[in-house]
Amino acid sequence: MTAPASPPTRAPKSDRAFIRIADVVKTFDGFRAVDNISLDVAEGEIFCLLGGSGSGKSTLLRMLAGFETPDSGRIEIDGQDMTSVPPWDRPVNMMFQSYALFPHMSVARNVAYGLKQDRLPKSEIEAQVKRMLELVKLDTLAHRKPHQLSGGQRQRVALARALAKKPKALLLDEPLSALDKKLREETQFELMDIQDTLGTTFIVVTHDQEEAMTLGTRIGVMDQGRLVQVDAPRDLYEYPKNRFIADFVGSVNIFEGQVTEDESDHLRVGSQALGGEIYIDHGMSCQLGQTVWVAVRPEKMRLRREAPEGPVGGAAQGVVEDIAYMGGLSHYRVVLPSGQRVRATLANRDRHDADAPTWEETVWISWPPAAGVALLS
Repeated sequence: MTAPASPPTRAPKSDRAFIRIADVVKTFDGFRAVDNISLDVAEGEIFCLLGGSGSGKSTLLRMLAGFETPDSGRIEIDGQDMTSVPPWDRPVNMMFQSYALFPHMSVARNVAYGLKQDRLPKSEIEAQVKRMLELVKLDTLAHRKPHQLSGGQRQRVALARALAKKPKALLLDEPLSALDKKLREETQFELMDIQDTLGTTFIVVTHDQEEAMTLGTRIGVMDQGRLVQVDAPRDLYEYPKNRFIADFVGSVNIFEGQVTEDESDHLRVGSQALGGEIYIDHGMSCQLGQTVWVAVRPEKMRLRREAPEGPVGGAAQGVVEDIAYMGGLSHYRVVLPSGQRVRATLANRDRHDADAPTWEETVWISWPPAAGVALLS
């Protein structure tokens, strides 16, 4: 399948492979936490490693930092082999999930700590601390202690401290997980602004899909120690490689069926769950009768009382089982005669929509031909 060109996305400042991970393997007691991973990260990129617990993302980050040593493979940073270099000699810094601030030190002293360890001149330390605190908008709080700060402010102190030594790459392990949802969303944009100002390469480990989609110029999705797919956020969401990616990244409806027609520009799939035929406006290399899965995102679903008119990718009648009102959006769950449940997300454009479908009502679900993506596995 060839995906159409995507709209422009944020791009790194250079195409040069600044961090190169080649055939890296790491095992613990015979268990492969990282299983033969190869990856290039460009200079100035925000690269997000996304995955569930135990997927291997934090282990890979710790190997980049030097806290773990690969069993085999090679790690390069800025053209230099780092595989056996200790953490303190690597041109990277790491921001931990807990922030690990010194409670007895002021904000300024926390930020200055690494610079003092390097025995830099006092004037240089003061200038760098001032610059970092201005960058994270904490210059007026330089004399406060960590316990006198909010969670978001402590996060920014940890970020300033990590960036103060001017690392070539910053490694962030679940950096926003301790913040509430609203503050986390605000801080994501602050992180992007800071990275854009400094041009430092960021590698962010997260289990939060929205966080990865917001921050990342590219996202690598990990599962069972392997990189399943690496892509820009839009391509990852719109053109998943397989059912795991489609289901893991966002919400999705998946219909199983058998290929009834495969042409260069379209595909037809007979689906017992849908009770009809699905039309997809792209071809793929497969055989007639072969089992495939068609993924359709809930926001691409149409929900109407009347049968759809004009070209559709698929359509069926069902009964509204559940409705969740989320302010700007409403999430519907519709049960088809086959028993399959279909999710549809509709925008609440009007404050009071008397025509909106309600519970236990019979409706038609449908989607346009370009909305579905056929998957072979």
